[in-house]
Amino acid sequence: MSKKAVCIISGGMDSALSAKIAQNNGCDIIAVHFNYNQRTQQKELECYRNIVDTLNVTKSYEIDLPFFEEIGASALTDKSIDVPTGGLEDGVPITYVPFRNGIFLSIAASIAEKHQASEIYIGVVQEDSSGYPDCTDSYITQMQKAINQGTKASTNITIQMPLVHLSKAQIVQKSIELNVPLQYTWSCYKNEDKACGVCDSCRLRLKGFEQAGVKDPIEYVI
Repeated sequence: MSKKAVCIISGGMDSALSAKIAQNNGCDIIAVHFNYNQRTQQKELECYRNIVDTLNVTKSYEIDLPFFEEIGASALTDKSIDVPTGGLEDGVPITYVPFRNGIFLSIAASIAEKHQASEIYIGVVQEDSSGYPDCTDSYITQMQKAINQGTKASTNITIQMPLVHLSKAQIVQKSIELNVPLQYTWSCYKNEDKACGVCDSCRLRLKGFEQAGVKDPIEYVI
């Protein structure tokens, strides 16, 4: 009997690769995507649906979390805060959404318990990310402990984070190796038509493709 895995898929390159790894590991995939009124919500949703179409998923959830906009405090959900374009800076950037991954994982755990899934896959990247505190392996490990303590005794969930110590270049290379549809992925924090090329996320993505010696298949403004 196949293992069931809840895969959190944002529409980005990292989560698309994470889900592909789950599929290659023989998991029956339950896909989940969150709409939280982020700047590129419609583009990310479009990418999610395209990615899911390439995976043999058993169930797909599209969950709305509008309260993130009410909370604000992030350039991704508060349009009065400009998305920084000056390159990566020290500390936690203004694009960090407060406790977003903790909330995503909590909902994914609820879905996993419903479907009796034994794994959750999340595409967090620690070493080559923007310094988000909820993308570290130590944090995810603690969330796994809390989830298993707060669910039924018969529930035993492992949170898989297969990319956590990879560089963006390694992620690009692995995505190509596994035929991840990179043309359907989106990383830009600002735009939904052509990627800006200058926000932190675009910079990391472009650097990864450059170091991997591969052309990025999506379009950029610059």
